[in-house]
Amino acid sequence: MDTLRNAVAVITGAAGGIGRATAHSLARRGAHILVADIDAPAAQTVAEELAAYGTGALAVWCDVAGETAFDELKASALDRFGRVDIVMNNVGVLTRGRPEHIPVEEWQRVIDINLMSVVRSNAVFLPYLLQQGRGHIVNTASFAGLYTYAYDRLPYAASKAAVVQISEGLRVYLQPQGIGVTVLCPGPVKTNIAASLGPGFGPAVATRGPGGQFAVLDADTVGEQVAEAVVDNTFMVCTHEHVRDVLVERASDWNAFIERQTAAMTDR
Repeated sequence: MDTLRNAVAVITGAAGGIGRATAHSLARRGAHILVADIDAPAAQTVAEELAAYGTGALAVWCDVAGETAFDELKASALDRFGRVDIVMNNVGVLTRGRPEHIPVEEWQRVIDINLMSVVRSNAVFLPYLLQQGRGHIVNTASFAGLYTYAYDRLPYAASKAAVVQISEGLRVYLQPQGIGVTVLCPGPVKTNIAASLGPGFGPAVATRGPGGQFAVLDADTVGEQVAEAVVDNTFMVCTHEHVRDVLVERASDWNAFIERQTAAMTDR
């Protein structure tokens, strides 16, 4: 997209963290924002913050696991702003526990929110964007979807890996039709996603990060990365560019990489 002036963005999980930061970054560039979140008061607060930029903002309660959630978001956006140009699927939840202790029901919960919400969003917004012939989709994945650095959050990692693959396929399909796709893969970022962890399952497991070489970023920095990616039509956005070194190392000798990762996890 050449400009975000008067563009309309629907952002899920926009009441905090990366979603809120992206809403601010897009609004600063002139976009109107539909702030969607399951925390209605927090969403309203963000909408009020965005009003300072002189663009439109609307807070909408949304549970992305609901079957009609995205139909309602689309209707709200069209009713208020008349169109939709950008859709950011940003909701994500974590879980933790050794693989044998995480119940099937927890797998279903995480996949329903992290992965199936993207599927539901596509079912509603793709036909609209294709008919419109323009637009941009942003899907939030994670470093956890790019390589394995822990074994205590397999549902999360699996769902985020799937989001990466969906995004790649969509990019190949939609780019020739005038619709951009960005996949955001955050490393360590200051957000409130840890609130979704809960007590965990089974014996306590140390929560590992992707590596000490990756500094914790402010969400505002990531919001700017997303806004720039939409304008520049960039596909892959990793919050820390040097994650490529890890991915190259893995691709060079995947067997050796997994052996090193295994050796590093001494409390298995």
